[in-house]
Amino acid sequence: MAEKTTIARPYAQAVIDLAKESGEMSKWSQMLELAAAVAADPTMDQLIHSPRIEAEELLTVFLDVCGDKLNDTGKNMVRVLADNDRLSLLPEIAELFEQQRAESEGTVKAEVISATPLSDAQQSALAQALKKRLGREISLDCTTDESLLGGAIIRAGDTVIDGSAVGRLEKLKLELMH
Repeated sequence: MAEKTTIARPYAQAVIDLAKESGEMSKWSQMLELAAAVAADPTMDQLIHSPRIEAEELLTVFLDVCGDKLNDTGKNMVRVLADNDRLSLLPEIAELFEQQRAESEGTVKAEVISATPLSDAQQSALAQALKKRLGREISLDCTTDESLLGGAIIRAGDTVIDGSAVGRLEKLKLELMH
């Protein structure tokens, strides 16, 4: 996985530079999200990795699936990726683009997995606490996992905070073993 990210990084950087230059960060986010979803589709993935499909034929199918959701520059990006046998990197390129976009906009997307659904007040308080800790605007993506028993796990960039009951029990177990 690290190898794919390493290969995807220059492509993502080129797209972020292009998006900044044109002032179309949001548009590029949408185009990359679509292209990444198309590339990740199991049927398309088979076509991408099939030795029987020529690059030009694959490009035509890929662009047909994307339809008019890609502008000319987006289509050129897909063409470059297809020519270099890199279409399978689109999910990584999209992820790297979003990370760099958030960095440049001073925001962080935080994934919150809680044992029970969080109320609006809890989400607001959590976003404020994370903003204070990380020094950036926070966008929360909340999901529920009852197997946590209680508490929550928060992932924001490289920061992971495990405040779940299961995580605390695991920590206690390790402490008792030593």
